[in-house]
Amino acid sequence: MELQLPGFGQWIAAFFTLFVFSFLYKDNILYRFAESVFAGVSFGYYIGLAYINTLEPNLFSPLFGDFSSNWSLLIPFAFGVLLYLRYVPKLAWISQWSLAVYIGYYIGVNLLQRLHGEILPQTKGTMLPLNVEFGQLIGNLVVIVGVITVLIYFFFSSPHRGPLKPAARTGIYFLMISFGASFGYTVMGRISLLIGRLTFLVDEWARPLVATVFGG
Repeated sequence: MELQLPGFGQWIAAFFTLFVFSFLYKDNILYRFAESVFAGVSFGYYIGLAYINTLEPNLFSPLFGDFSSNWSLLIPFAFGVLLYLRYVPKLAWISQWSLAVYIGYYIGVNLLQRLHGEILPQTKGTMLPLNVEFGQLIGNLVVIVGVITVLIYFFFSSPHRGPLKPAARTGIYFLMISFGASFGYTVMGRISLLIGRLTFLVDEWARPLVATVFGG
């Protein structure tokens, strides 16, 4: 199979990958340049997604398409505009109105979502049967004891004395096991990303370049 020189996009990707890897030596201008470009491109991409997926279908299209039926959208639009008054020192206090409405609405909606999406399912998942086979019984007991001891550890209304002390300490062990597993999973994911970038540098950039230049 004949290898071709890397294209322009591959050169850009390879250079930025090497710029980021240069931080392994020390902080330098190349790494900061790549970091700034990544932050700027990500922010611009997020703004584009916000306009396409949120503002355009939920605000501008309904508002300008049928104003008589959707005039009430002017209210959230006005609150959104008022948020930017925080950049005007003399009018910055007005932006607090929008911020208060946003935080209050988000907390109210998010509270119900968390309740139905996390708290209630987790509570139901903890209520496990004990009249099962021995192997499953051990697993169920581990889950039940883990949940109860962790809740005791985070119960700060009274000191962890008497029987609460060993229960809280057991909860710490469960927390450390959970944090360790989560950290290990995160590291595994980051290593997979590292392998992916190294594979790109070798197979898609360096190998075709060397084969084309040196004819091998």
